[in-house]
Amino acid sequence: MTLPVQETSVEKIQHKILYLEAANRIRDLIEHGGLVAGEKISEKRLCEKFGISRTPLREALKVLTSEGLVEILPNRGARVSLLTLSDVEHTYDVMGALEGLAGETACRHLDDDELAHICALHQQMVGHYQRKELQAYFQANQQIHECILQASRNPILLEMYNNLSQRIKRIRYTMEMHEAFWRKAMNEHEEMIEALRDRDGKRLGDILRGHLSHKLEAVNLAGVISPD
Repeated sequence: MTLPVQETSVEKIQHKILYLEAANRIRDLIEHGGLVAGEKISEKRLCEKFGISRTPLREALKVLTSEGLVEILPNRGARVSLLTLSDVEHTYDVMGALEGLAGETACRHLDDDELAHICALHQQMVGHYQRKELQAYFQANQQIHECILQASRNPILLEMYNNLSQRIKRIRYTMEMHEAFWRKAMNEHEEMIEALRDRDGKRLGDILRGHLSHKLEAVNLAGVISPD
């Protein structure tokens, strides 16, 4: 008796990984300023850069379009999305509400190990602030907020926040961190740590909502945010 030949999905899996990896690399270029707002995306250049064909690249661009990072223009290819001031303000409003809720619930669920980890990250961030290591400061800062979001134990909240965050991560690399703003941000983080230690969810939620709204003050509008 002849046994049926089993189908294999290896090619499909490899193809899926290919376009997702391309999407990750383009996302990284956008977030770090390798591709700037409004810039036309050269499919030929990226295909050569990544060593892939146009098919997975175009699928990657569709993924980034769904995230709001890329715009596909009829008969004109794709470009990096422009952000308007209203886009950023509205996004921060929603993210602030989500972070506030995360802070309130995190204080109910946070365990001692998680608290110790966040406190250690905070001390690292303080060191980066004192040495004026901006990018390392941003990384530690982001990790702290991610840990608080994780401690909320709310996967839907986390998914919504991450989707919104992808849209505006690129702003971080064009922010002018004036000393007064930077000091204010550090003071707010000190207050966050105190609220976490006290398991004061209401206070932490209020701090997180205000903290995110203050970031608009440090956004460099030139080249990143277009007029409404």
